[in-house]
Amino acid sequence: MMRQFELVERVKGYDPGADEHAINRAYVFAVQAHGSQKRASGDPYFSHPVEVAGILAAMKLDADSIVTGLLHDTVEDTVATLEQIEGLFGRDIARLVDGVTKLSRIQLQSDETKQAENFRKLVLAMSEDIRVLLVKLADRLHNMRTLHFIKQADRRRRIARETMEIYAPLAERIGMHEMKDELEDLAFAELHPDARQSIIQRLSFLREQGGRLVERITGELQGLLTENGIAAEISGREKSACSIWRKMQRKNVGFEQLADIMAFRAVVDSVDDCYHALGVIHSRYPVVPGRFKDYLSTPKPNGYRSLHTGVIGPERQRIEVQIRTRDMHEVNELGVAAHWSYKQGSGSTEGPQYRWLRELLDILEHASNPEEFLENTKLEMFHDEVFCFTPKGDLIAMPRGATPVDFAYAVHSAVGDHCVGAKINGRIVPLRTELQNGDQVDIITSKAQTPSPVWERFVVTGKARARIRRFVRSQQRDQYVDMGRSLVQRAFKAEGHEVHERLIEPVLRNFNVATVEDLYASVGEGLSSARELVLAVHPQTVEARDKVVPLRRGRARASGRAEGSIPIRGLIPGMAVHYAGCCHPLPGDRIVGIVTTGKGVTIHTIDCETLESFSDTPERWVDVGWDGAPGEGVNHVGRIHVVLLNEPGSMGNLTTIIGKNQGNISNLKITSRSTDFFEILIDIEVQDVKHLTNIIAALRTNASVNSVERARA
Repeated sequence: MMRQFELVERVKGYDPGADEHAINRAYVFAVQAHGSQKRASGDPYFSHPVEVAGILAAMKLDADSIVTGLLHDTVEDTVATLEQIEGLFGRDIARLVDGVTKLSRIQLQSDETKQAENFRKLVLAMSEDIRVLLVKLADRLHNMRTLHFIKQADRRRRIARETMEIYAPLAERIGMHEMKDELEDLAFAELHPDARQSIIQRLSFLREQGGRLVERITGELQGLLTENGIAAEISGREKSACSIWRKMQRKNVGFEQLADIMAFRAVVDSVDDCYHALGVIHSRYPVVPGRFKDYLSTPKPNGYRSLHTGVIGPERQRIEVQIRTRDMHEVNELGVAAHWSYKQGSGSTEGPQYRWLRELLDILEHASNPEEFLENTKLEMFHDEVFCFTPKGDLIAMPRGATPVDFAYAVHSAVGDHCVGAKINGRIVPLRTELQNGDQVDIITSKAQTPSPVWERFVVTGKARARIRRFVRSQQRDQYVDMGRSLVQRAFKAEGHEVHERLIEPVLRNFNVATVEDLYASVGEGLSSARELVLAVHPQTVEARDKVVPLRRGRARASGRAEGSIPIRGLIPGMAVHYAGCCHPLPGDRIVGIVTTGKGVTIHTIDCETLESFSDTPERWVDVGWDGAPGEGVNHVGRIHVVLLNEPGSMGNLTTIIGKNQGNISNLKITSRSTDFFEILIDIEVQDVKHLTNIIAALRTNASVNSVERARA
């Protein structure tokens, strides 16, 4: 643990004017407040805030941030109060500490709701001062470094999953790639230990086979650039296990097919040298098609700038080379912290790198509850990007898979709400068309247009989804109110009574609603009964009392349902639903329904080859979607095709990996067997398409598996 004078000396080393007295007082206050508290490791608890302050000092943040790091757990975990903090350290420090403090004293419904509320509070706080996020990330980093001391496995996995889904993407969003990589790798080690170990073993094997390969390639690249008059610092490294896993998932390839397991970085003096170095490398080594990216002319939204290229480099190795200046390198590794000036009075959140933060606030405004906000935020942060242009040439970064509707909402919420069509590169295209890098997108609008519920099925950004859901909710509410009012009037008339709102108002509390209109909406939605209302208003009505059958509280779904599954949206209630055996659709897949006389509706994936046979009968096609979040409900069956080495233990490895990833094999068929390989079709019970993708990625990390793909027949 860092001692008090060491922390002060580190801060004074980069900021001679830092408030040394405030840091000393905060150090002593934290030690006294946490007293004899212990961490799971057995260390004194105050070692944690001291280490967090050390991480912040390594980022060269201002004294207020260091003090906040020392005090960040005092309000949450000790008897100290915000009033005390404000009295001793000032209003700014108290505001920062409050922003980082969790909502631990509020009794919430579930862990998911608590996580969502905490994140909502964090977003509001960091929108006012980005230092709140920097302290929170430092706090999470030290907690992840000591995660293995926690004995409860489910708690470790929950913390790791939250880190992977929220905090690592947040670090990436503000350009802190070094911290993002460490957070991801620590979370990956907890969530997928077997896959990580398998990748590390294969990297170790390649390292032994190649000897000092990284050093030799580094030396050759250094010599090449020096020969051509370019002063450069060359460094090389292997990609992290988590990064390799992600690429195997995203590109749907095996370990051997990855082109950039090794990455090399050339740091040069100027932008001109960047392009000069790129030309020298391309003239010497063959370029891997599709692997060149120019983030100098089109920086990432978080300010990241660099040239990336993939080549068949020295010793015929496929490598990635990143070329940047020294200033770019500092910004790329430290992000917002690299821009920080300790002379600033506050953590400004102005500038293009904070556009995503303003979009999070927009999502927060339109989300109906904390859980929906958290879901849409994950969509907003967790994606690769494509760069598109407005007709005026403005650059807008979109997630891969984004559509013109997503683009319209990125331009402005009003443009999205009134979007009726789009032109991509001068051609009118359907609104569900996926945008590609470099597309020029022209949105066609009409004041008469309103958001369509169908859009929610293909948009991928959280902002678009939140706006569409809000409109649909308000539209549905009007319909529920009208329907509920009609049902109530009929129920009262059937019992010989007139409906008067003044009679209904006294019984609103019985139905847990605030207004008569809320009660009508509840009746129209099926959450309350019109007959219950009649009996509540006229308890003397014996006939009504005898006929009342209390409804089970819960949301009524007007959807078809395949037995034992999540509902399908877009069908008539009670309609028979079957899943096609040709493509095995899973929640998360884009789907379509085919009406079959006597059988109801058969659900296919949108890319199922069987659909070609129904092209002449468009009247049998039904536009459907999953009515619920992927992962809800019971398991579905996904099918994979595996080519497995014919050697002892390979089948055992395969089934063990599937089991460890919570998959259940329901059927297995060996379709071909040779001296070297098995070909196997395996049916696996999974929650959704993401679950199946994780199992496929885990299988690809095993040396016994030659190839694995999702089977479509």
